[in-house]
Formats: sequence, structure tokens, C-alpha cells
Amino acid sequence: MDAVEVFNSLPAVRLEEELLACCAAPAWGAAIIAKRPYRERSEILSAADAAARELSWDDIRVAMSAHPRIGERATGDTKDAAWSRREQSTAAQSPDELTAAALVDANRAYEKRFGHVFLIFASGRTREEILAAARERLGNDEESERVIVADELRKIALLRLERVLDALR
Repeated sequence: MDAVEVFNSLPAVRLEEELLACCAAPAWGAAIIAKRPYRERSEILSAADAAARELSWDDIRVAMSAHPRIGERATGDTKDAAWSRREQSTAAQSPDELTAAALVDANRAYEKRFGHVFLIFASGRTREEILAAARERLGNDEESERVIVADELRKIALLRLERVLDALR
């Protein structure tokens, strides 16, 4: 059985758990589950992309609550915590304590300004790149930043969904 067949045949409760690990907004997973069965992997990813683009700001805030601060190591043995550690692994490799401290400061400033964690698609990005993005985004107005956050969340969810599909083979 290929990944698409397994995806289609998983009980909704089990699939919902897998999808919540990708994106903690229940509306996202529900939209994907509702469109089963899928014929191809690309249809699943397309549905996931569309569902992410339809999330309300409240849904996005729920999803962000499952993400640790950038630069902080996610704890626990859940799938999403492991993925977060993996996604931030390049940034975690930097031994530069000044950059690490600056990132902590940028996180605080960002949270004070916008009222939520700084969310960024961190896979493959260095701590310095993430810090530069955080500093740049501090200059955004709230509406512009919400658009960026929604897109960053979408990219993270799709990457994680790819991992789920890869594991179903």
C-alpha cells in the first residue's frame, strides 16, 4: 500500500493526531480530512496548502501556541517537538553566544510588539539569518506581519506533512 492509500485509510482520529502535529490548528486538519480520499500525494499537499491559506487569525494563534520561541529547544517527546528541534537544528549549531543573546532580545521585542511568538520557517536557516529576519520583521505593521506569519506557518505545516507522508510508505 502506498502513502496515499494509507493516508486515505487511516481512521480520522489517528489522522487528526498526525495532522495536529503538523499544524496545531484543528481547522487545518479537519479541512484535509474532509476531502479524502485523495488520488495522489500532490492532491493532499494542495489541499493542505489551500487549508492553510484559509485559516483565520484565531486559528493561526492556536497553531502558534504549539511552537517554541525560535532559538529555544522544544522539550518533550511529541512528534511536533522533535520536528521543531530538527527544524531549528542549523540555527542551534551556531556557537556564537552574542547572536544567541541578540535572538533572545529580538524574541522579547517581537512578542512585546505583536503579542505572540516570532514564527519563521527555520529549516536550513542559520541563527544569524533568523536574527536578521526577526529584526527586519519588527518594523512591520501588524497586518503585514500577520500575512508573513500565516505564510511561515503554512510552509512549516507543509514540510511536516511531507514527513508524515514519507513515514506512511
